[in-house]
Amino acid sequence: MKKACVIGAGFGGLALAIRLQSAGIATTLVEARDKVGGRAYAWEREGFTFDAGPTVITDPDCLRDLWVLSGREMADDIELMPVMPFYRLNWTDGKTFDYSNDEPALRREIARLAPNDLAGYEDFQRYAAGVWQEGYVRLGHETFLDFASMVKAAPALARYQAWRSVYSMVSSHVKDEHLRQALSFHTLLVGGNPMTASAIYALIHKLEKDGGVWWARGGTNRLAQAMANLFERLGGEIRLGDKVDRIHTLGDHVTEVETENGWKQRFDAIASNGDLMHTYGTLLRDNGRGPEMAKKLARKRFSPSLFVVHFGLEGTWPGIPHHTILFGPRYKGLLDDIFEHGVLPRDFSIYLHHPTVTDPSMAPPGKSTFYALVPVANMGKLPIDWAEVGPVLERRVLAEVSRRLIPDIDDRIITRFHYAPPDFETDLGAWKGNAFSLEPLLTQSAYFRGHNRDDKLKNLYLVGAGTHPGAGIPGVVGGARATAKLMLEYLR
Repeated sequence: MKKACVIGAGFGGLALAIRLQSAGIATTLVEARDKVGGRAYAWEREGFTFDAGPTVITDPDCLRDLWVLSGREMADDIELMPVMPFYRLNWTDGKTFDYSNDEPALRREIARLAPNDLAGYEDFQRYAAGVWQEGYVRLGHETFLDFASMVKAAPALARYQAWRSVYSMVSSHVKDEHLRQALSFHTLLVGGNPMTASAIYALIHKLEKDGGVWWARGGTNRLAQAMANLFERLGGEIRLGDKVDRIHTLGDHVTEVETENGWKQRFDAIASNGDLMHTYGTLLRDNGRGPEMAKKLARKRFSPSLFVVHFGLEGTWPGIPHHTILFGPRYKGLLDDIFEHGVLPRDFSIYLHHPTVTDPSMAPPGKSTFYALVPVANMGKLPIDWAEVGPVLERRVLAEVSRRLIPDIDDRIITRFHYAPPDFETDLGAWKGNAFSLEPLLTQSAYFRGHNRDDKLKNLYLVGAGTHPGAGIPGVVGGARATAKLMLEYLR
């Protein structure tokens, strides 16, 4: 049997490993941490389960396809629970908006918030459907290994004005500023600035409308574990707690994987689900290709990082939905501070995750699990001492949640901790603590993103947020499908 190694057990790495093993390739998955999931990690403290994320599961069919490969059912291993509404949006002026794919309910929400924009919303949805068909269905699983492939896709991208930003495209359809924010914030979930991310990312609306928004019972990490269990049942091998130190090469081929624990093994093909800079700058440091690519990548724009406060509370809140966006007083100005200026602003917007309203198993009886997430600049743009700033920002974030939703939060907190940019760098090897790899700009998409197969090392492959089509569960799982196709063509 041909042998392959996948480095990193995030969703992209797991999906790729499953596809390879299902096709008869003896595959070994090597993960540095003590459990699979990558960014979808989980902690258990005082009976609470704290999921690191991603917490929004869309296009569940792309996951079910992994089980279908071996004639199995995803539902046998993990239960997906519908989330409704998808998000509740809350502004400082007191206005709210429940976003979902319940079309009559959504139209009522728009009529209440911005009645003059109903027709414009329908036009935008038609645009999102078209860009979904072109950008996700047709191009989402392409590999874009050469510039000619980009040229071939250019007419479709031009037809949908991909050079425009998501916010610009939304604004051409609707006039109310609240609704513009409601229809453009989604790019933040994949590390993109709504003011600069390509309008192609409007396809997220169609993904959510058709497939819904879901939660995995027990947490997103349970979904990753279900994928790992499937992989092992197929005969795959997982090595946990074994950090890869380097990838060995011979000429223009990769040959072996060596870990810090001293494990070393030869493979016919190797794929990395790790951070792009870590893969080239660290794992391939002994081959000229590594420093060469690391130098090129350092000139690109990497996504912001995140500051996340996890907390468990006494009591339950049936009135706080699973996902809430607490917008701050500024939108564009705040995004400029994070993405362009690299400052830590006094104001912020918060994504509040409340899984126990959907899945009470995430906390002890009568208690609730939350996290409050604030986008922040990565450490390349914001080189501050997070050991000093982190506790201060944690208090500020909880104070804002208290002011707007849970007045007695301080009296109810049982346990809490925060996760900051240095943790992304330490735990995940994420360059400068980025949270989503390369920023999703048109000039960093498709051919201009990390290639699924390296251009010079003939049997080195990439998967994950740094490759086309980008971050998010559908993105990395779809990217794994494209990478698997290339690997199987080579290995067979």
